[in-house]
Amino acid sequence: MEELLVNYLKTELIMKNLFGIIPPATTAFDRDGRLDEDSVVQQLQWLKAKGSHGVAVGGSTGEGHTLSRDEFKILLKLARESLGTDFPLVAGIIVNSTDEAIERGKIARDEGADVLQVTPVHYLFKPDDKAMVQHFREICDATGMPLLIYNVVPWTYLSPELLCRIMREVPGVMGVKQSAGDLKLMADLLEMSESEDLIFSAVDALLYPSFILKARGAIAAVLAALPGHCVELWDGVQKGDHERALELHSQLLAFWNACDLENLPACVKYAQTLQGLPETYPRRPMPEARPEARVRIQKALQNAGVLN
Repeated sequence: MEELLVNYLKTELIMKNLFGIIPPATTAFDRDGRLDEDSVVQQLQWLKAKGSHGVAVGGSTGEGHTLSRDEFKILLKLARESLGTDFPLVAGIIVNSTDEAIERGKIARDEGADVLQVTPVHYLFKPDDKAMVQHFREICDATGMPLLIYNVVPWTYLSPELLCRIMREVPGVMGVKQSAGDLKLMADLLEMSESEDLIFSAVDALLYPSFILKARGAIAAVLAALPGHCVELWDGVQKGDHERALELHSQLLAFWNACDLENLPACVKYAQTLQGLPETYPRRPMPEARPEARVRIQKALQNAGVLN
């Protein structure tokens, strides 16, 4: 009974405090692919100092699919220690079995994460709807953690109808991080969902209209590259300053169009380095940002006014 009460209070706290700009941090690796702990901490503190409302680690921008369990644990420990206990922390889980998702969910719980961000399983074969519902139910039941579905994988992209079904049938599923660049599906999901559902936008190029449509906030790669602009955009929409919000939208769109989207984490890392963070590298076999993308990114950041 005591554990149920604690979980209930934790969920209520997340429902209240999880909103706004939650950058998905990149994961700092050195040239040999090893976790660079000092650079991890420096980036997390930079994101918080820019006014972010929380942070996510281990997602796709963070190359979470490449992390061992031990690295995942270290990353969460560093995040919790460096950000403080009252700063919302989302743990990304990108794996291909229910059992592995549960094991990583337990690690996230034990290291102080507030909520799990879980992709559907996606290697080649797609579970049917009943199995998909059961997948998320088992994760919530086994970990006792609140959960966001990260709807991004093309092979197992979930319809608004199925997402709403899961949120209704699995109490621990609090919401969705809706990705893949389709604002129509974002609008449909927001229309079909209930007011208490936490619907976050990962439609990086269209955060402004996502916020107008009353998304709960955003967890998207562009936030990790230009966190200050994204916070200002969020605040502008909340205050009704649409003239400034449109200016920020144009600058964010220009950055997004500058990136090589097939190698997005490397592009975000390069953008962070240009703004004074340590140089870090994508994990093999992904290459560093290509020279032509670097030129475009530097120009976009100059036009956005974030480079000295």
